[in-house]
Amino acid sequence: MPGRALVLAGILLSAFNLRTAVTSLTPLLDRLGDDFGFGPTFAGLLGMVPTAAFAIAGVGTPRLAHRLGLERTAILSMALAAAGLLWRSLAGGSAGLLVASAVALLGMGIGNVILPPLVKRYFPDRVGPVSSLYITVLQVGTILPALLAVPLADAAGWRISMGVWTLLAVAAILPWLGVLRIERRAGSALAALHDRAVVPGDEAPELAAPPARGRVWRTSLGWGLALMFGMTSLVTYAMFTWLPKLLVEAGASPAFGGTMLALFSALGLVGALAMPTLAARMRNPLPIALFCAACHLSAFAGLLWAPLAAPLLWVTLLGLGPSTFPLVLTLINLRTRTSAGSASLSGFAQGLGYALSCLGPLLFGWLHERSHGWGAPFAFLALCVAVMVAGAWLACRPGYLEERW
Repeated sequence: MPGRALVLAGILLSAFNLRTAVTSLTPLLDRLGDDFGFGPTFAGLLGMVPTAAFAIAGVGTPRLAHRLGLERTAILSMALAAAGLLWRSLAGGSAGLLVASAVALLGMGIGNVILPPLVKRYFPDRVGPVSSLYITVLQVGTILPALLAVPLADAAGWRISMGVWTLLAVAAILPWLGVLRIERRAGSALAALHDRAVVPGDEAPELAAPPARGRVWRTSLGWGLALMFGMTSLVTYAMFTWLPKLLVEAGASPAFGGTMLALFSALGLVGALAMPTLAARMRNPLPIALFCAACHLSAFAGLLWAPLAAPLLWVTLLGLGPSTFPLVLTLINLRTRTSAGSASLSGFAQGLGYALSCLGPLLFGWLHERSHGWGAPFAFLALCVAVMVAGAWLACRPGYLEERW
């Protein structure tokens, strides 16, 4: 049906735009630092904006979607992303760069929250395939900006390199406008399409959940998942921010740094596709977390002591380490019996996790600036990996949230 095809186009285009503000920026940090006169600490501040924006969006988006509806919230998400990307490409100083990045990433954070319920609303018979498809497109949208950032900047300047992604964010708005037009012209038919009853004052009933009868923060499971999620996000976004600069300082070209960032991003797809099935087959998936920790620590050692001796190996190991991210998302459902428990556990783990991860890129950059080397920053990340393992030990134990609270 035309309405469903438009929705699928909107979901896929929106998914493509959920990380472009991150990976289109970090390969150009040296160039931007030279133009605007900022150093590693401010670059680290830019690196912490994604997790901060995603944390804020995670808290505020459900209420926003209840008021506006999922489709209008999707339009708002992409409008903020487009506005922030365009503003950032026109920024005249470091403050404008920071605020514009925050606007773009807030829009992308809203998109993070609403895409799963949009899939469930319009494709209840195809949740698995459509979810896999949009996650794949999200990864492509993470990889391409990293690959193209430096070549585009060399050819047309950094403003064009960062601003070109505005066009795709604008394009993502168009299918949702079409969906709303169909909804206005044939509201009852479209309601039948996604098989829902319209509840006055609640345009996104999928985001509602019965109030939980327990307190997640009193359970070791909740804290374990929050630590796993937070430390994984901290390490990931620290590397999103600093991997290209680290390789350039070791003697590689900026284009090579961008390519390695793209490889790091692409390997996230391996964990996203394999982890749900693998974790579901294991009574206690702690060995997976230990494997991911070993990958991280091996990559840190290689990047610290011999970054250009085997960069493909180090970045491959680095890209496999964050497989604990989809592991957490899988455990949220495996360790709960009810939708209320799942919603409560997800909110606690992701809200606290993103809050914990915010300072990662900033502290990594500050330690690099203070020590004039990479030893202290990687020691900090190694400590974070140890905390992740402690969280995994708590979270992976068999049992259900409802039995513990």
